[in-house]
Amino acid sequence: MGKIRSVEIHEFRFDIADIGHNENRDVTYMPGRKMTSTKFATVIETEDGVRGEYVPLWSSPGVAINQTYALAPMLIGQDSRFRELIYDRFKRAMRKTDHIGHGLLDICLWDIAGKEAGLSIGSLLGLYRTELPTYASTMQGDEHGGLDSPDAYADYAEQAYEQGYRSFKIHQHTHDVREEAATVAAVAKRVGGRMTLMSDPSSEMRTFADAIYLGRACDDANFFWYEDPYSDSGVSHYAHKKLKEFVRTPLLMTEHVRGVEPKADFLIAGATDFLRADPELDMGITGAMKIARVAEGFGVDVEFHGAGPAHRQCISAIRNTNFYELTLVHPKLGNPLIPPVYACDYSDQFEAVSKDGTFPVPQGPGLGVTYDWDYIKRHTVNVRRFAAEGA
Repeated sequence: MGKIRSVEIHEFRFDIADIGHNENRDVTYMPGRKMTSTKFATVIETEDGVRGEYVPLWSSPGVAINQTYALAPMLIGQDSRFRELIYDRFKRAMRKTDHIGHGLLDICLWDIAGKEAGLSIGSLLGLYRTELPTYASTMQGDEHGGLDSPDAYADYAEQAYEQGYRSFKIHQHTHDVREEAATVAAVAKRVGGRMTLMSDPSSEMRTFADAIYLGRACDDANFFWYEDPYSDSGVSHYAHKKLKEFVRTPLLMTEHVRGVEPKADFLIAGATDFLRADPELDMGITGAMKIARVAEGFGVDVEFHGAGPAHRQCISAIRNTNFYELTLVHPKLGNPLIPPVYACDYSDQFEAVSKDGTFPVPQGPGLGVTYDWDYIKRHTVNVRRFAAEGA
């Protein structure tokens, strides 16, 4: 069991065709446009030569990377087994931030633990399942012949069903709440009864009245959950508790509040029916599993935001959860935001779902994936290394 010798952070960029940002900075389908996406790969190496590696997919690089830079020197010389102590120190050190640079380092520490033990992270946590029921989670809508109408969303839900998915989530298309409600109705008419359906307006509903209007459309369509409806960004206990008085569809909140205590507060306030967790955003696997246990203690479910090997490992060890989120997918693009960084058969592409609508949990040591470092290094634009003197 070696102490931590070095931390390396590789910032890399890759181009994505037919993608751009709309006026709200949401990523949408834009034929002929090109977007350069920035990601970063994090490596923690122990004195014994064990490498913990992770490429985050959903944490915002421009914000998270600076927090990761600030925390990385604190790891040098520490025993990688002391994840709980490191979690506590990092949490205090980042108390004036949103904490999203913390999780990436914690995930690497868990990858080290699994590799040292010769076990998957899910096995270390305690396996509950190895195949994860998965929902197709759409990109935001567009005006360019992709997800540009209620019928287009319904067509894509049908395509997802034929591919093997048995659950489908709508991310919003427009500010027009009536068109959003029409999309909910169109998807339910097409695949309701065959698929579990969810709505995520991505905090687009600008008034309480609009949030109620769309929520009641979800009621009529028998949706499974209604997520982050309006533009307070999903942080008000009072607003969501009040919304629940008018809408029957269960609320899924707390994607935009960080850590176990604020999420517990949402449950205590009666402001959500499900909790959200994400190992990238919620202070790592250590933090995400704390949230899962709080949800279990309250007798409710926790649903994980986003896709990735860390997410799969967490979900594999949790009873009180329902789905893996395959995000963000589109009928003309697949899953374009995920860089091709795997040198193994791991995939979060739309077509990789099994015929029974599941994705597998990697069973190799640690995260269970092999990264394509040739690809990462070819696209690297900056490397920062933190190390003990002489290492």
